[in-house]
Amino acid sequence: MNSDVMFHIGLSKNDGAKYAILPGDPGRVSKIAEFLDDALPVADNREFKTYSGYICKERVLVTSTGIGGPSAAIAVEELYRVGVRTIIRIGTCGAIQPAIEAGHLVIPTAAVRMEGTSREYMPVEMPAVADFSVASALRKAAVENSLNFHVGIVQSKDSFYGQHDPDSMPVGKTLRYKWEAWKKCGVLASEMETSAIFSVAQVRKIRAGCVLYVLWNQEKGNTGAPASDIEVAIRTAVLAMKQLITEDRGE
Repeated sequence: MNSDVMFHIGLSKNDGAKYAILPGDPGRVSKIAEFLDDALPVADNREFKTYSGYICKERVLVTSTGIGGPSAAIAVEELYRVGVRTIIRIGTCGAIQPAIEAGHLVIPTAAVRMEGTSREYMPVEMPAVADFSVASALRKAAVENSLNFHVGIVQSKDSFYGQHDPDSMPVGKTLRYKWEAWKKCGVLASEMETSAIFSVAQVRKIRAGCVLYVLWNQEKGNTGAPASDIEVAIRTAVLAMKQLITEDRGE
């Protein structure tokens, strides 16, 4: 644990950068890297795959987090230790509200902490929220790209099948009760990493935001958006990162 090389992501401070883009799926890292200049693979260990490249001549890392809060928290912790101070998560989600269609984007302002990782960082009363400047940059990017998007709260969970097959679970009634509560509270969509990422970022004083591509609407039961179309979320994140970098430089 005292090594200069991070135990999980395999990066050192020599590999570091101030900015990072975080997909969940390692298979999306090289796809995102195509939108960066001079992108090269840097590390690949377990679920953590990293490329480095440049946006506006500023070094940016692209690191996968894997599935769920524990591995996402590890990625954020170790990226922080190599110098990252601004992150944008790119992921997928299932919509909850009827107005949100497959193929739309969701930009979370906060996340319901229905996962366990964040409880080891913050008291349960503390919300998991996005950094305002990052969320604003993502919204601006979505507007500039003329995309269908929604801004608001998402739900982060630990169990994929707890959502999709609740009746098979001994706690199925509780899962259904909470799902209806999130729906009535106006929660936009459900996914698995955002609340952990926001929570760790808040504790470590990192700016964090997120853009999610909607694969389906849980309430409508449609699955009309292939995961390969996540490019619209990638373009949004990269444009937002450009805005943040230029603002940070005072340009």
